[in-house]
Amino acid sequence: MLGSVLVANRGEVAVRIVRACRELGLRSIVVHTDVDAGSLAVRVADDAVPVASYLDVDAVVRAALDGGVGAVHPGYGLLAEDAGFARAVVEAGLVFVGPPADVVAAMGDKVRARALAREAGVPVLPGSDGPVEADLARAAAAEIGFPLLVKAAHGGGGRGMRVVAGPADLDDALAAAGREAAAAFGRGEVFLERHVARARHVEVQVLADHHGAVAVLGDRDCTVQRRHQKLLEEAPAPDLPVRDELHAAARRLADGVGYRGAGTVEFLLDRDTGAPAFLEMNTRLQVEHGVTELVTGVDLVVAQLRLAAGETLHDVLGTVEVRGHAIQARIAAEDPGAGFVPSPGRISDLRVPTGPWVRADLGVEAGDTVPRDYDSLLGKVLAWGPDRATAVTRLAGGLDDLVVAGVPTTASYLRTVLDRPEYAAVAHDTGSVERDWAPSPTPASPAAAASTTRSIRLATDRGPLTLRVPRHRGDAVVTEAAAPSADAPSAAAATGDPVAPMDATVVDVAVKAGDDVAAGAVLVVLEAMKMELPVRAPHAARVDAVHVAPGDRVTAGSALVVMGAP
Repeated sequence: MLGSVLVANRGEVAVRIVRACRELGLRSIVVHTDVDAGSLAVRVADDAVPVASYLDVDAVVRAALDGGVGAVHPGYGLLAEDAGFARAVVEAGLVFVGPPADVVAAMGDKVRARALAREAGVPVLPGSDGPVEADLARAAAAEIGFPLLVKAAHGGGGRGMRVVAGPADLDDALAAAGREAAAAFGRGEVFLERHVARARHVEVQVLADHHGAVAVLGDRDCTVQRRHQKLLEEAPAPDLPVRDELHAAARRLADGVGYRGAGTVEFLLDRDTGAPAFLEMNTRLQVEHGVTELVTGVDLVVAQLRLAAGETLHDVLGTVEVRGHAIQARIAAEDPGAGFVPSPGRISDLRVPTGPWVRADLGVEAGDTVPRDYDSLLGKVLAWGPDRATAVTRLAGGLDDLVVAGVPTTASYLRTVLDRPEYAAVAHDTGSVERDWAPSPTPASPAAAASTTRSIRLATDRGPLTLRVPRHRGDAVVTEAAAPSADAPSAAAATGDPVAPMDATVVDVAVKAGDDVAAGAVLVVLEAMKMELPVRAPHAARVDAVHVAPGDRVTAGSALVVMGAP
């Protein structure tokens, strides 16, 4: 067996891996930055080692060697799909809990992955043959047709993606997707792919050993999304007539690339035609792995560790049967009523559901601080039932019982989605949240209504926001939000200058003093908790002054740009 394991991750997944190690009698060591020095993962692990950055491959490998571990588990996100990291771990004489580095590299290159999928007889959407920019992108776009997606060539998780409705939007989408991809994955190359406007997102879980055996552990539906990132996931995917076809395609692809460990092959299903197409293969554990665990009885993290130690798939799995239905809600520190704006802060109270068919996988406890440096996921609440309707009822009860005080979360919004007739009928698509299920505006805070605040109307990509901002530097409180509309920029008549709607980092400044800008023009792009938020001009005007530069860290309510009169 492996003896001990270094967990090269943070948050909920680090806690999850530590607990799997404990079940197998393995010693666990987690790495952590100064920001996470007091985190739950650090508290539950057997040992912890500080690093300057989770992305510092040399420091993480050195921590593993100094800790005397036998294996490194990358979790998901961060280094999980970094082929260089997988290679460095193996070259250091350690076991990487995941597929071989060359498989990680092949599937991480989304253009190459599309080619490998085609070779395996897996259908793919029309797209560019490689990364594109400028004139090459325009030529490829004309051939593919609109609408289309600009997508990061390296990475995933919904980051580095922009929908392009027509030629006029292409250049801005290329720049934005490339910038976000570079920030998230260290590489800014992008490619183009046909956009399926009304789609289901379905994925197949595979597991493979080091002896050539591949197993399919069912499928999941991940169609409820915002910004191409999942909110609700369930297993098995309901009302799926192409189940056998997708399972066979996933098996062929995994077998063809020499896969090992846990992986997920993702597909889009066109709502209008029913045709499936390959999306990507994630060479790691998925955030939504828990719903597969609930319907199969297989602990996927334990299985990963046992397979990495050389055990056979037969010994690890035995006989697997899908029983019942499971659904998961992602609990993220975001304010749905303000366009899912990330919301770091201190969790003053936390109470988790304790029903017999409800499971809570969280990476925080009461008193913990949610930092702005990392993504917004706090954890997940899951429920199992003998059928889908029962699972929905049980998850609804679990979300009703969940209490997270101190930061807004996605929990209450997802509770409303469970009551949607379209969700019950499996009639929704990946655009339902942003197109049809707009969250209710965040109610005004009584404290924000005091005379010590000023009201600011701000236009963003997620529609107009009204902010009540303290006259001193401090927290801004979002008091009103509307669903994005075609006339949102012109409707957002400002009563003040654009300010930061959240604590964030400035990633781009698109204007300078003296520039004339149109209503809706991007002024500044902010990033917080791995999400980008363009701040747009609320009206046409000349820019009098710019107070920020790329790399600056700003607090909610701080001034970004001074606008002249409309």
